[in-house]
Amino acid sequence: MQIVYKEVASIPWHRLTTAYGRGTEIPELIKHEQYGQLAQLIEHQSTLWQVTPWTIQQLLYTLPNRPIESITQEEIQLYEIVASAFTWEELTSNPVQHMDELLQEKWLWSEIEDDELGWEEEEPCGYEQCAFVSYYVYSEYQMYEAIPIFQRIASRREDLAPSLLELIALLESRKKFWRSL
Repeated sequence: MQIVYKEVASIPWHRLTTAYGRGTEIPELIKHEQYGQLAQLIEHQSTLWQVTPWTIQQLLYTLPNRPIESITQEEIQLYEIVASAFTWEELTSNPVQHMDELLQEKWLWSEIEDDELGWEEEEPCGYEQCAFVSYYVYSEYQMYEAIPIFQRIASRREDLAPSLLELIALLESRKKFWRSL
């Protein structure tokens, strides 16, 4: 699995879906650390959306460099919610080889926001099985790779340690799964 960091401005948020529409507001929500609102957009009823792996990437990229006291319970809950959405024992389809492939034109929504028509399609753009599975795989895999960061935070923030240790245990419980990919 290959993941290359993308600058927030290079991600076509306006062409990626959330639980409630397009992801246009995601960069501002990240910038202003609105983790509760982000969680509502990137996960809904155990469903992850097109924006989820990219949002997780942006958050995890800055996490190790932020002051430890700036990390909140609300942010940790966002990671727990996303990790909890991944409940499969095996994949129903193979994910894309590179996370960047999820930004190929064939999986992006139209520049013109006529979303009603898009959702009426039998298989909405970007929700073909391969792409849909990839939102889960790349979202969780990035968090799995961030376990050392979560451990460091847990060792320095007693108030966040219980939630972080629960998140780490959840991610590590699927170690066998990640080794099989």
